[in-house]
Amino acid sequence: MRTPIHLSATDAADAAEEPQNLDMILDLPLEVSVRLGQTRILIRELLRLDKNSVLELDQGADEALDIVVNESVLARGEVVDIEGRLGIRITDIVSRKERVETLS
Repeated sequence: MRTPIHLSATDAADAAEEPQNLDMILDLPLEVSVRLGQTRILIRELLRLDKNSVLELDQGADEALDIVVNESVLARGEVVDIEGRLGIRITDIVSRKERVETLS
């Protein structure tokens, strides 16, 4: 399933100025994930987890979620409900130059 991406007029103008050699990779698929937070636990604690266990994460419930591509945080966002499915509204993003550099 493809996720719709909405670009602003500024993004569209920036895209028009991208170097031609970047065109070669624009259609490559990337794995995008959203990180809620993380924690460290001992193996003995991992083995005790069951259906109703709760893992406490290092991130607060009101903090932005990390949007990760190729193990690099590229943006932050918040959870939104889209007709009963979860989505992420991007609230902060690294610069276009940093995004391209991270992918190389």
